[in-house]
Amino acid sequence: MTLQELADKAGCGRSYLSQLENRHKPGAGVDHGLLARIESALDLAPGTLVFTSQWEATPGPVRREVARAEAERRAAADQLRRLLHANAPGSLDELHRSGRLRALIDRIAGDHATRELDLVGAAVQVPLINSVAAGYPTDFTDLGYPARVADEYVRVPDVRDPDAFAARVVGDSMLPDYREGDIVVFSPMRDLRDGMDCFVRLEPDHQTTFKRVFFESGPRAGSGEDGCGQMIRLQPLNPRYAPMVVPRERVAGLYAAVSVTRMV
Repeated sequence: MTLQELADKAGCGRSYLSQLENRHKPGAGVDHGLLARIESALDLAPGTLVFTSQWEATPGPVRREVARAEAERRAAADQLRRLLHANAPGSLDELHRSGRLRALIDRIAGDHATRELDLVGAAVQVPLINSVAAGYPTDFTDLGYPARVADEYVRVPDVRDPDAFAARVVGDSMLPDYREGDIVVFSPMRDLRDGMDCFVRLEPDHQTTFKRVFFESGPRAGSGEDGCGQMIRLQPLNPRYAPMVVPRERVAGLYAAVSVTRMV
């Protein structure tokens, strides 16, 4: 692609694009809309150039500290993965009792690294734990890893919950807002409100689903003199699917969706 072709696709002047390419203009001052159009023209992941421009404008000492913290986190994650794969069943309890497991997880969680990332407004990484069904409830597994640990991470901006996690959408019951393959980030820290889209854990079989959640009252046996208690309606967005109404005590966890990433 020539410089002129890229400029045409991005909707800017060739000379302006040339100044960006040769770093004659500070990246942090460039309009994010223009960077998004350049990303699209070059088939880059959304946010790549915005993050890069912010990172390049960050003072050198802060960048070096963030790089050091990130290297320490990666080393701790590799060490934990080796321990989990090398130890026989039951030895995980011994790792926990010795304090080694907690120490490694704290290093991976990277409170210090998170503070440094907050300083520069950079994206943070959250664990991609598995898939969540946008359809009827399905069995779910987090692959047996401790909290905040996974084989794969996704980088997301403006999420400051250390227990946030991501999951890939499977199914079409949340169309048109969410498509199969979308990566949705959920935050246990986010306060729940009626009408939020949530990752839902159901008892007694630890099934999960992804639905818009509404809190309701309804008749239920054994719920008091009036026979009523709180019910939760799990509402698909796709009209082809029927809603599911369950008693509140069947819901083991509700985690609000705070971000979605989609491949174009």
